[in-house]
Amino acid sequence: MSEPLLQVENLVREYTLPREKLFQPPGKVHALNGVSFTIHAGRSLGIVGESGSGKSTLARLVMALDKPTSGRVRMLGRDLHALPREELREARRDFQMVFQDPYGSLDPRQTVERIVSEPLSAQGGITRADQRKRASEALEAVGLRSNDLGKYPHEFSGGQRQRVAIARALVTRPRLIVADEPVSALDVSVQAQVLNLMQDLQAEFGITYMLISHDLAVVHHLCEDVAVLWQGRIVEQGPPERLFTAAEHPYTRTLLAAVPEAEPGAALRTAG
Repeated sequence: MSEPLLQVENLVREYTLPREKLFQPPGKVHALNGVSFTIHAGRSLGIVGESGSGKSTLARLVMALDKPTSGRVRMLGRDLHALPREELREARRDFQMVFQDPYGSLDPRQTVERIVSEPLSAQGGITRADQRKRASEALEAVGLRSNDLGKYPHEFSGGQRQRVAIARALVTRPRLIVADEPVSALDVSVQAQVLNLMQDLQAEFGITYMLISHDLAVVHHLCEDVAVLWQGRIVEQGPPERLFTAAEHPYTRTLLAAVPEAEPGAALRTAG
């Protein structure tokens, strides 16, 4: 098998709490406690868990937006947290992120052109003309128009804003996209449209996703593997079909009980 796209090895992230008393040591919270998994190109992984399970902390560490207390994140064999700043900036073209809130993740003062081309500008060495061309191609790939480049975020609906956010992630032609609850802030019908779009982009551009969600039906739509995160640990991992039919951990069964559909993901596959 080829080299893994992403390797997460024994990842630990502790946060120090404020002191309650002057002469007592501060307490600690273990947001992640020994998380390990591997993602191979073409096999997307869903990370599922409730709020507070450590999902967003994991996303920030994988994106090298935060440093682990211990453990490593390897992207194509390179330890991201050990790279010098310049090498990390170059490495970021291979992995990009889509955030949960399309309203909060887009700067309302910037045009769509500037928002979408921002990752290219950060990479350097690309002319403004080429940035505009790549931004236009990315917008068209997500179902928007090139003449939307001059608009501002407030001129779009919530689903369209998330398409702009996906275009921004797509513009560097990454190998991996980390999507942190990418549809949870959207209406159900729009959720289906965005998930179907992500599936189409996966097929067209060979993108691999690390999809973070509290909803097993959502990851079933896009991912070949699912890891269940509970209290900062992975308690169960496997293909979504097995988890839906033969979940072993009680927490996984609790998440399954919250899925309203008789057939997982059926509404998502047929909508939009």
